[in-house]
Amino acid sequence: MRRSTNARALDALAAEADSLPAVMRRDLRSGDFLLVTTRNSVYSLCLLEDGSYSVAGGWFDRNGDSPQRVGVNGCTFGGRAIKSDVVAAPGLFLEFENRVTTTRIREARVLRGDADLPA
Repeated sequence: MRRSTNARALDALAAEADSLPAVMRRDLRSGDFLLVTTRNSVYSLCLLEDGSYSVAGGWFDRNGDSPQRVGVNGCTFGGRAIKSDVVAAPGLFLEFENRVTTTRIREARVLRGDADLPA
């Protein structure tokens, strides 16, 4: 049985996504901050105890909604297929629970919430 072109394309996207330097949902802890630089904006996300995020920057600032408590659906390549285990990865688009999708991510940095601050 021959696989459809769409199935092969989806397999290729999944393989590419697995090799990206991604910030994985499982690696974040409550209190961690994530700074996401996109083509047009910078977002700051703080992971809350309930798994949602306090988000500021970008679309949220432009709409007077910063900070806003919102979930993260995951990341896409710009289509409908979403990697729900990825919070941010360069080259992908971050999708929030409220259906806001960022422009293409350029950089994502994690700042640990429990990191010791210099005296």
